[in-house]
Amino acid sequence: MPVYVEGALIGLALAAFLVLAEYVAVRKGARDRAARLHRKVEIDPSETSRMRSIATFAILLPPGFALAWWLLWG
Repeated sequence: MPVYVEGALIGLALAAFLVLAEYVAVRKGARDRAARLHRKVEIDPSETSRMRSIATFAILLPPGFALAWWLLWG
């Protein structure tokens, strides 16, 4: 397998993990806040912005890892 593909796959796996972990954390925080305030579960705009920034980072992570792997071990 080419080195850059290996780096891209590692970056993709890391990006998926980061997005999933952030989503779970945001949902848990929203559920806890809703239970504490006796309201329905809603995600704040700041949390939406946080998720968007993590997703943007996740899009850039696989090409970055592919480039780094290619430079370091290629």
